Amino acid sequence: MQFHHHGYVSGDPRVEPAAGVGLDRPAGLPDEVDVLIVGTGPAGMLTAAQLSQFPGVTTRIVERRPGRLAIGQADGIQARSVETFQAFGFAERIIAEAYRITEMAFWKPDPADHSRIVRAARAVDDPAGISEFPHLIVNQARVLDYFAEFMANSPARMRPDYGYEFVGLKVTGQGEYPIEVTLGHTSGPNEGQERIIRAKYVVGADGARSKVRESIGCHLAGDQANHAWGVMDVLAVTDFPDIRTKCAIQSGSGGSILLIPREGGHLFRMYVDLGEVAADDHGAVRKTTIEQIIAKANDILHPYTLDVRNVAWHSVYEVGHRLTDRFDDVLPEERGTRTPRVFITGDACHTHSAKAGQGMNVSMQDGFNIGWKLGHVLEGRSPESLLDTYSAERQVVAKNLIDFDKQWSTLMAKKPEEFEDPAELETFYTSTAEFPAGFMTQYAPSLLVAEAKHQELATGFPVGKRFKSAPVQRVCDTNPMHLGHHAKADGRWRIYVFADAAQAGTEGPVAEFAEWLATASDSPLAATPSNLDRDAWFDVKVIYQQDHTGVDINAVPVAFKPTVGPFELTYLEKVFGTDPANDIFEQRGLSRDGVVVVVRPDQYVANVLPLTATAELGEFFRPLLSAHHTVSAAAHGLVSNQA
Repeated sequence: MQFHHHGYVSGDPRVEPAAGVGLDRPAGLPDEVDVLIVGTGPAGMLTAAQLSQFPGVTTRIVERRPGRLAIGQADGIQARSVETFQAFGFAERIIAEAYRITEMAFWKPDPADHSRIVRAARAVDDPAGISEFPHLIVNQARVLDYFAEFMANSPARMRPDYGYEFVGLKVTGQGEYPIEVTLGHTSGPNEGQERIIRAKYVVGADGARSKVRESIGCHLAGDQANHAWGVMDVLAVTDFPDIRTKCAIQSGSGGSILLIPREGGHLFRMYVDLGEVAADDHGAVRKTTIEQIIAKANDILHPYTLDVRNVAWHSVYEVGHRLTDRFDDVLPEERGTRTPRVFITGDACHTHSAKAGQGMNVSMQDGFNIGWKLGHVLEGRSPESLLDTYSAERQVVAKNLIDFDKQWSTLMAKKPEEFEDPAELETFYTSTAEFPAGFMTQYAPSLLVAEAKHQELATGFPVGKRFKSAPVQRVCDTNPMHLGHHAKADGRWRIYVFADAAQAGTEGPVAEFAEWLATASDSPLAATPSNLDRDAWFDVKVIYQQDHTGVDINAVPVAFKPTVGPFELTYLEKVFGTDPANDIFEQRGLSRDGVVVVVRPDQYVANVLPLTATAELGEFFRPLLSAHHTVSAAAHGLVSNQA
């Protein structure tokens, strides 16, 4: 964490100095905004949190509820999401309060007596060690609280505007704010009244019944629901021995339960199989009472009993898999003729079962994807064409999710006797672990992702996939750390320079690359406005093959030691050596001749290049950087008051 570079900070360093729109933020919703986000679910809040790091951009997020969410339906936090929380600065705190999944138990009918269930198998949750971060369970409301805190502490001083519901919008195409949005007051002295807001861009994060989706002519299409589940968060007394372990339970009676322990040591969630839904049901299954759900759970758990003492929340839902064909307002025949103005995220564009624990996780990555792109376009860093990549990238991810969830939810609903292999369920769970953990996403070549022409130089950093961290040692203070944990959700590109075997300061590829970065007109750093810190847009780091004792910090090129702040202090925390016990070059298949790995602001690898390919790197960034820049030092937080 970098602070003190603008002068001594005596308070909480997580509270960044206010800047730009955060300096005099109006209490009420203004008539004109750059970005209007509709809905404070996970996708909307992460989008807002990311944009709160762009204080030159006026962003507001509206919510029809009168205040914060008290209890949310989603609770599964995959490792990729915890990795994202690390970038937003609250991974450690949410891990401390969450329930951590380390194993899953599989219960099946006793072969000797099918009226009873027995534990048949256990599976380690992450057998391949695909992430250093854990798989967690924590209520969605707490996730939103952490994002709200991050927003409030960011330079833009953002907070949700509660008590507004989305009524409709019209893209007029006229003026600086070409979207006319009608909002209705749902609480307070103006309840029942409507008002007009004008925006440059709108992000619909307003759930499966999204009115924003409807306003741009998108429709969810896919399979009709045909299987119902009762879900309940409860406090209970039970003799079931694995009540604090994630379980898939299949009974001889044909019913099944997915058991998810919750944070706090006592609460747990049960998804209880209510069976096939008749075509002429017309929603009658949704009237299943909590008493009926509890009775069904007791039938499945036999010979164990469940005495429910308190119900925190319950619902009945039918599994359906639906997806929109586009995530923005540009029709297929319009592609290439205009850039999008309205975007949809999360459940507004993809719905599926809750049992794979994917909804909140994939939705947040939607928000991460669109958030930094809007920030870059509105600050003048990048051309509007950047926004075309959102729908192209995320629609494919959602399609893959739905295909996976169909398999998982189908397996969960099968009767034990229908399995050809009795171990099919646990085999599927372990063999597909990387997908639900969030690490199978791989963006295709595009404006933002290069062709993998040099992938052999960094086999452990596949182009298009998320940057998988590894241990290193920081040279200036000798601290061991994970390289990826140094990257924050601040909207910057990362350029990781993995050095050849030469010592720091030696003439050769690293020195030549550093000189090009610092001085060449086609270097991406040349696009950074002169009134900003040199690393304001591009965070450049160097990792030497020697350990920290073998790197002379004074011999390291200045491109890796930028001056920051009004006092032009030298920032030394971008220089690393290898960890002898966990050599990152070996762990990630990095060429000993040196390699450059370029990582997007949302943590996905955009390019892998040899150290000598400066022209190729410059050409990669050229279409991503606008010819004109509207960002100012004040908007970027370099001229600001002290929080």
